[in-house]
Amino acid sequence: MPGAPDVEAVFRAEYGRAVSVLVRFLGDIDLAEEAVQDAFTTALGTWPENGVPPSPAGWIITTARNRAIDRLRRESSREARHAEAALLHSPDAPAEEGPVRDDRLRLIFTCCHPALAPQAQVALTLRLLGGLTTPQIARAFLVPEPTMAQRIVRAKAKIRDARIPYRVPRDADLPDRLRGVLAVVYLIFNQGYADTPELSAEAVRLGRLLAELMPDEPEAVGLLALMLLVDSRRDAREDEHGALVPLPEQDRARWDGELIAEGQALVRRCLRRNQPGPYQIQAAIQAVHSDSPTAAATEWAQIRQLYDQLTALAPSPVVALNRAVAVAETEGPRAALALVDALDLGGYHVFHAVRADLLRRLGRGTEAVQAYEEAIAHSDSAAERGYLERRKRELVRR
Repeated sequence: MPGAPDVEAVFRAEYGRAVSVLVRFLGDIDLAEEAVQDAFTTALGTWPENGVPPSPAGWIITTARNRAIDRLRRESSREARHAEAALLHSPDAPAEEGPVRDDRLRLIFTCCHPALAPQAQVALTLRLLGGLTTPQIARAFLVPEPTMAQRIVRAKAKIRDARIPYRVPRDADLPDRLRGVLAVVYLIFNQGYADTPELSAEAVRLGRLLAELMPDEPEAVGLLALMLLVDSRRDAREDEHGALVPLPEQDRARWDGELIAEGQALVRRCLRRNQPGPYQIQAAIQAVHSDSPTAAATEWAQIRQLYDQLTALAPSPVVALNRAVAVAETEGPRAALALVDALDLGGYHVFHAVRADLLRRLGRGTEAVQAYEEAIAHSDSAAERGYLERRKRELVRR
């Protein structure tokens, strides 16, 4: 008989879909969330006895809709009566395909509206599409739970008060809006990849959704490829003691071959379109890494060329820093250090870590130790700090 794990599995798979549909029906994010949560609570009480229904998502959506109607009936305002009338005349169970998929896309774009602050976009996307609780999101972003709760409440209020439309933007507005959506998904992935696998898994899920719903947007496909290729190395990032293992030292036999094959296929699909964008180029860089049987066999000249292309297309100090790493492998650490020292990234721990490694390779141990200390001070990741501490100790013992 089904139990709590079965309901939890449906929750993880269908929560965002159900909330998306209910938001369209209700025009109210809070009411939609409460109705869907009530439906899952009901499932916990009935599915163990009656079994999982043939269409779990349809059951959840219909039950949530009925819960919303019951709540609106208890309200006395004219607005509530109008909303109830609209719900009573709407279809009982939205189709699994087509409209449901469109609803999820609308909700992603609503969460990522440019009127909302980027941090609020991330939090609200995770809350509504990912089904993560406020405490989970707060822990992932290292902020107190009340702070995150206020952030989410303010974002919902902004959507309501500014009357932000629940729709996919017009074609003319789509490219600008899509960039924000992709940036939020990638930020979620990076945040999770450092310390919280659950977050990165949510980002990959959202990336798959975007690529499926918008197959003609090469940057959406490129972002998915990028995340899959990076995620393929997850099991090799730590040793048996939980210590961080950098890319050159990883056991490549532990990389996920299926994710690599899927990511590389998506990169080839992007290349055939010949509409390069930042995510596609970054995915191509990761594809080069995944093609190399050993660190020594890495085609650094090709990676350098790709970073040159990325610099021309989307210049930024972080891109320049990553390009400098490729320069170190093709021209040597001295040339790379000159590039790194010209960057204004003093608050970014990776900047100090790269600089420390270049100084170490140049035999400038005292300066390298200082750079490692700066990197440690600026890192929020316990695993990264542990790795940097080990590298620093190696220099001190010499």
